Amino acid sequence: QVQLVESGGGLVQPGGSLRLSCAASGSIFSINVMGWYRQAPGKERELVAHIYNSGYTNYADFVKGRFTISRDNSKNTVYLQMNSLKPEDTAVYYCNYQTPRGTYWGKGTLVTVSS
Repeated sequence: QVQLVESGGGLVQPGGSLRLSCAASGSIFSINVMGWYRQAPGKERELVAHIYNSGYTNYADFVKGRFTISRDNSKNTVYLQMNSLKPEDTAVYYCNYQTPRGTYWGKGTLVTVSS
């Protein structure tokens, strides 16, 4: 009953920036965690970052200092600002929404970092 719509993916050069957005709609639970995961071809899905209602965040080590996660609770939207992108950041990025009622995933948006 929760739908996640992602946007902002695309092609960017190494060292460039992208901003991903994910808007949640439907049966929104007041207590939740929103975040981003990514998956490259042939590899397992991995956590990029999470953000809680309180504003508490956690990041994967490989993005610390480069990526920033934020959220607008009034819009039920989570953002991922990605700076200093590297070719190894190339992956499908998935929006994730966790509540006591269940876990939900977006369809994913492709980020390609290449010259």
